[in-house]
This record gives sequence, C-alpha cells and structure tokens, in this order.
Amino acid sequence: MSTAASLHRSERPRLFVVMGVAGCGKSTVGEALAPGLGGIYFDGDNFHPRENIAKMSRGEPLTDADRWPWLRRIGAEIAAQKGIVVCGCSALRRVYRDVIREAAGEPVLFIHLAGSRELIERRMAARSGHFMPLSLLESQFATLEPPGADEDAVSIGIDASTDEIVARIASQMGENGSWPTG
Repeated sequence: MSTAASLHRSERPRLFVVMGVAGCGKSTVGEALAPGLGGIYFDGDNFHPRENIAKMSRGEPLTDADRWPWLRRIGAEIAAQKGIVVCGCSALRRVYRDVIREAAGEPVLFIHLAGSRELIERRMAARSGHFMPLSLLESQFATLEPPGADEDAVSIGIDASTDEIVARIASQMGENGSWPTG
C-alpha cells in the first residue's frame, strides 16, 4: 500500500491521471477533460526518455527499470504545476501508480479507461503517427492491474463518444467536483 497522501471523500482532487492500455483514449479524453475542470493537460508519453520511445517503436516492451524514472518524472512534473492538472499515462500496475503518487507528494485521482481488447485493437489499427505498435497491446493487457477499491481511482467504460466518456467522469466526480463516493 502506498504511503502517499490519499483523498478524503469530500475533497476535490487537483491532480488527475487518465490511465489504461495503449489505444484506450488517454490523450483524447484527457485533452477533453482538462478544460472542463479548469486545468491543463500533459501527455505522459512526452516525458519518456528517447531510449524508451525507441525501444517501444521496435516492438519491445519496457522493463520496470525503464519505467521508474519516467513515472517519477510524471509525478514530479504534475505536482510542480499550479492548479488542476490532467495527465495521460498508462500506469498499468498498482506499483506504477504508487510511484506517481509518491513522486507527486499529494493525492492523485486515477481515471482508468476500460475497454475490450477488440475495441482497443480497432482503435489502434485506425490511428497513425504513434510510436506504440499494435503488437505491444498484448503485453499491455497482460501487465494491466485495474485499480483496486482501496485506491483513489475510478473506472470508466470507453464504449461511447469522447463527450459521453467525459460526462461519465464528471458524474463520478459529483455535482460539487468532490471525490467519488462509491
């Protein structure tokens, strides 16, 4: 269990990480969500060292040793910003989310975008210009540990339009923007 701060149910989070496997819509949803929260968006992929991007471009999955500096950088960068921050980051395992929480030093709400393998394969096949090849999707699903009930996280289905997904997230936040209650 993480020793990082967690939110009380009545608190409004400041730091959000939209998480999930490649192709689930982290960037699209994060970019749409941030303005509605009055925040800014960062794509966690932009914090990868060149070596990580080259490795993934070759179809090689990252090791934990590759990930630790990247995850720590994400946590530190989002916490260093003023105001509300939304960041897209795979954060597939609980320990990865814990590293982000620890580096941030304050509560982080993880929004897990959950979808079927078939839906995500179709999305990945349709996109262009991204370094993550479809061949790595299997390793992403194998690595994925959906957030536990004891984590500061919500899971949202992605079987809808971006606007509908953002509305689902907003409804989980509650009318006053506080932490989800269930």
